[in-house]
Amino acid sequence: MFPEEDRINKIRTIADYQFGKGSGKELFPDGVSFKMSRTGRIRQVLHSGKRIATARAKDGFFTLSLGGAATLHRVLPGKKFRVVVCEDAVPFVAQGKTAFAKHIVDLDPDLRAGEEVLLTDENDKLLATGQLLFSPSEVRALESGPAVDVRVGIDSKKQD
Repeated sequence: MFPEEDRINKIRTIADYQFGKGSGKELFPDGVSFKMSRTGRIRQVLHSGKRIATARAKDGFFTLSLGGAATLHRVLPGKKFRVVVCEDAVPFVAQGKTAFAKHIVDLDPDLRAGEEVLLTDENDKLLATGQLLFSPSEVRALESGPAVDVRVGIDSKKQD
């Protein structure tokens, strides 16, 4: 196998583990390219010159660009990896602002704290991508405070 094929297989395997079987091939189609770190590790995955995902240095899991989030939103069934916010919070989350616990109306019960999530409105329109700060049961128990650290929203000034 060539080094490029090894890299593609590696990132697809990580994505399958992180987001569910089959998501790696959807998220990282043939023709992806890589930005490498100085130490030779995969840092970013790009397709057609646009960033799809970045590998976190601490654990190797992926953070998503809006393009990567849109792909997963399209292919993941039901409520998988979704955090649903109330209508009042939609404009703020879409701008990339933090999603607070009191604004969460539903979320995937299988999520774990620290996982990458897709934030949607109640009609399942993708608003943003971010990192869940607490487990679903903790989010439901919280009456205030941040629940999702939003990385980028559909109306953010800084989009990738």
